Amino acid sequence: MTPFRGPVIAHPEEWADHHWTSRLLHRAGSATSVSGTGIMAAAVVVVWAVVGIATEFPGWWQTALYSVTGSVTFVMVFVIQHTQARQVSSIQRKLDELLRTASGADDSLIAVEEASDEELRALAELNVEDRRAAEPPN
Repeated sequence: MTPFRGPVIAHPEEWADHHWTSRLLHRAGSATSVSGTGIMAAAVVVVWAVVGIATEFPGWWQTALYSVTGSVTFVMVFVIQHTQARQVSSIQRKLDELLRTASGADDSLIAVEEASDEELRALAELNVEDRRAAEPPN
């Protein structure tokens, strides 16, 4: 891992086939997920406070801080949402593959994330009943 650049990730050749916005969001997510970025953000806040104290916190100073932090937060919501959605999707595909290949597994659970709310509730109730049946008697 290199400081401020996120973990070094070897991407397959297909990575270039991803939309440029997807690659950009992943790079932003990787860059912001390392400790060096948090330290840098803390340093910026300290510098902001020191300069603010020296200039007696003029009104525009606080407005600038609120605007910058609001904008960064807004963008980071989309960065996090994009990277997590891709990660969840890839994990789901891997779990589906394990279900598909495991003998004795319930194939009806493959792609269960696409099920209706009623189907998910029914599965949850079934799982509760299975858990109760599996509990050792007291």
